[in-house]
Amino acid sequence: MRPTRRGFLTAGAAAAVAGAATFATPGIASADPGNGNNVDFPSGPGVRMRPQAPDKELRAMIKEIDGERQRAIIEKLVSFGTRHTLSSQTDPNRGIGAARDWLFAEMQRLAAPSNGRMTVELQSFTQTAGVPTPTVITNVITTLRGSVEPDRIYVVTGHYDSRVTDLANFTSDAPGADDDGSGVAAVLEMIRVMATRESKATIVLAAVAGEEEGVFGSTFMAQQFKAAGADIQGMFSNDIIGSPVGDDGLVDPHALRLFAEGVPDTETPNQRAVRQADGGENDGPSRQLARFVTNVANNSDTDMQAHIIYRRDRFLRGSDHLPFLARGYPAGRFTEPHENFAHQHQDVRVVDGVQFGDLIEFVDFDFLPRATRVNVAAMWSLANGPGTPKNAQLADPVLTNSSTLSWAASTDPDIAGYEIVWRPCTEPDWTNVIAVGNVTTVTVPLAKDNVFLGVRAVDTAGRHSPVAFPTPNP
Repeated sequence: MRPTRRGFLTAGAAAAVAGAATFATPGIASADPGNGNNVDFPSGPGVRMRPQAPDKELRAMIKEIDGERQRAIIEKLVSFGTRHTLSSQTDPNRGIGAARDWLFAEMQRLAAPSNGRMTVELQSFTQTAGVPTPTVITNVITTLRGSVEPDRIYVVTGHYDSRVTDLANFTSDAPGADDDGSGVAAVLEMIRVMATRESKATIVLAAVAGEEEGVFGSTFMAQQFKAAGADIQGMFSNDIIGSPVGDDGLVDPHALRLFAEGVPDTETPNQRAVRQADGGENDGPSRQLARFVTNVANNSDTDMQAHIIYRRDRFLRGSDHLPFLARGYPAGRFTEPHENFAHQHQDVRVVDGVQFGDLIEFVDFDFLPRATRVNVAAMWSLANGPGTPKNAQLADPVLTNSSTLSWAASTDPDIAGYEIVWRPCTEPDWTNVIAVGNVTTVTVPLAKDNVFLGVRAVDTAGRHSPVAFPTPNP
């Protein structure tokens, strides 16, 4: 038997477990030390963290995601022969230009029921670096403007360009069914189910280009947002989400990987010194965003489990979330659980009876809708719940066995209050939550030496924000 860790409790937390009134905020229940899972957490104030169940509207949206519609989308994308970044932009039937024009028209058609809430645009620029000749790159972007907090923004992308083995080969067929027709099909289905609905914050749904050569389209898109001072509180790249089958024989039809960096890409030397002092290497904004996804999307409605991978992307590889990370935005990448590399970045051919190439026959149209439902659950919960608290700080002196947190008041008119979350230092996700009311500073009887603490907002409907990890302000 492992030794108990009750020695980590402060005197105040131990009293709270015993039922003494050591915490001023009413309605705080004691944590149950026996959680039934043989997990030996320290006891303390608050209740066990629970998932956020989807509301009626979100459940309806999840059910509307249609795999057969996604099949038709990918069939159309494959029909353009190649969508290589350097392929024709003027041929009406073949090449990336034909794909661009179809996506623009299709997004406009899907957005039409929004009665103007959704707008569709072509975002074009000329890329000169990393390509043989100056090349026009075009992102196709649909924006569902928020009705309450339109300046709070969430972004999701799939890239519509494709490639074969030789990245310079722009003439051979490059079907790009899974990489990344699957991500684009997710984006288009999200546009369709969101068009008839209203979100509090703004949702941007984009098919970006130039990913294979160097995430050109998403880099320009992120730069434009940064230059405009956009408050992007979450971004996801959907890149290769169409199959649960790996070339290693592993199959997991109900799992989706979510890559999320720990230490922010934009960390300054001063921030590094603070992180080393407070141990926050597992608590960057992108990890909090990923934890939020598992809280709202891992359920029977999506029939899926998103698994957080503790790295910014796959080994030595990258996708369209990286430019957003580079500009300080929380971001992550969704990818299928096991990849088949014979179906990525390959010429279409048969070798020793093995079919190579990114063909539509290798996309699973039961799996892809489930992956899309995870996106819907995450994006709709983010955009309709409160924003992540800003300016969160641990504001008390260093030498205390309690913890004082402060944060800026939310501008959300539906805000009901805030919750302090905490977890033992050895746990990967938040385990306990303390309701503290509609305040912007609070002291809890927990030693900051022994647990990690955060704060999240909650609205009148009971929806939560992602957690803000506080910085020290002694």
